[in-house]
Amino acid sequence: DSFDILGDGVKELLVGRDDGMIEIYNFESADDPVLRHDYALSESIASIQGGCVGKDGYDEILAATYSGWLTGLTTEPVHREGGSGEELKLSQEMQTKISSLRNELEQLQIKVHQEREKYQQSSQSSTAVSSVPAFSVNDKFTLNKDDASYSLILEVQTAIDNVLVQSDVPLDLLDVDKNSAVVSFSSCDSE
Repeated sequence: DSFDILGDGVKELLVGRDDGMIEIYNFESADDPVLRHDYALSESIASIQGGCVGKDGYDEILAATYSGWLTGLTTEPVHREGGSGEELKLSQEMQTKISSLRNELEQLQIKVHQEREKYQQSSQSSTAVSSVPAFSVNDKFTLNKDDASYSLILEVQTAIDNVLVQSDVPLDLLDVDKNSAVVSFSSCDSE
């Protein structure tokens, strides 16, 4: 997306990448864009948009991730300074919002507890059927021309415990910064 997130009157380029990086490029010179800010998320970004969403007067970047989470980056200051001995007083609107969120959280906790009990009862019955849930896998296997390597990216909406890579030819696995996997090698029986 292009949006004036820095408030300098010139639109910046907002980039959301497959590796989870959000980047803000500024066009200070006509030649090349300059990276001004970046932020790393833990999963790939499906969509990115700039605008005013949460509070008037504070621009934001919204990013939708592969699993459906919405992440917002705002220009609103996080901390407010108070004088010595002053306590931070919340406005009535903020107190109402906090109370509403607490009530919603309590309702969700009750609902989760009820669903867990229902599942426990159904799984212990004699007619219970167990099945593996279906989930989609977001996978990419791309060639990096600079160092003649391939990048394998796997993403699912649940935890990945093991990935088995089997090859008929010898492989060198390279570690990268964003890799959270623990690699172990085993030789294959040729038969």
